[in-house]
Amino acid sequence: MSLEAVWPWVVLLLLGTFHGINPGMGWLFAVALGLQEQRRQAVFRALLPIALGHAASIAVVVLVVGLLQIVLPELFLNRLCAAGLCVFGLYRLLRARHPRWVGMRVNFKDLTLWSFLMASAHGAGLMLVPVLLRWPAAHSAHARLIQELSPHLIANSAMLMLAAVGIHTFGMLVVTAAVAALVYEKLGLTLLRQAWFNLDLVWAMALLVAGAIAFVW
Repeated sequence: MSLEAVWPWVVLLLLGTFHGINPGMGWLFAVALGLQEQRRQAVFRALLPIALGHAASIAVVVLVVGLLQIVLPELFLNRLCAAGLCVFGLYRLLRARHPRWVGMRVNFKDLTLWSFLMASAHGAGLMLVPVLLRWPAAHSAHARLIQELSPHLIANSAMLMLAAVGIHTFGMLVVTAAVAALVYEKLGLTLLRQAWFNLDLVWAMALLVAGAIAFVW
C-alpha cells in the first residue's frame, strides 16, 4: 500500500488521539461521574455515549464536506473551509467558553447529546477538513459521483466516509479511556483547571493551523 493511500488514515487517527486528550471532549465528564458515584464502572460506562456523540458530530462535518465537494469548485471550497477554520479558531481563542450542562444526573441519551454538542462547539470536525479535501480516495470517489450518481458509487462513498469517522473515533475513544482511567485512579482533579486552560489555547491554535494548511495546501 502506497504512502499516499495510508497517510490520511494515520492523520485521522492522530487527530482522534488529540481530541481524546482534550478534557472538553469527554474524559473530564467521565471522571466526574466516577467520582460522584464512587465507582470505576461509572467512568467506563460514560465512554460509549461520549464516543457516539463525538462520532455523530464528526459525521455531520464529513457528510457536509462530501456534499460540498460535489456541488462547489475545488478552489472555492478550499478557500471557504480555510476561512471557516480560521474564523472559528479566532472565536475559540477569544471566547473560550464551554457549553454548560444542567446537572450530573444524565442517562445514555443525555450524555450522547452532550458529547455531540461539545464536539460541535469545539469545532472538532472542522479539524478534519484539510484531510478530507486532500484525501486521494475520497477526492476520486466524489469526482466520479459528479459524473455518475449510481447506487454502487454512492454506497462506496458512504462506506469511505463511515470508515473515516470510525478510525477517528477509535483513536479518540482509546485516548479518552486511558486519560479518564489515569486521572480517576492516580492523578485526581488537582491540576485540571490549569490543564484545561492550556489545552483550550492549544485547541484554538490547532484550528488556526488547520485553516492555514487548508488555505495553502
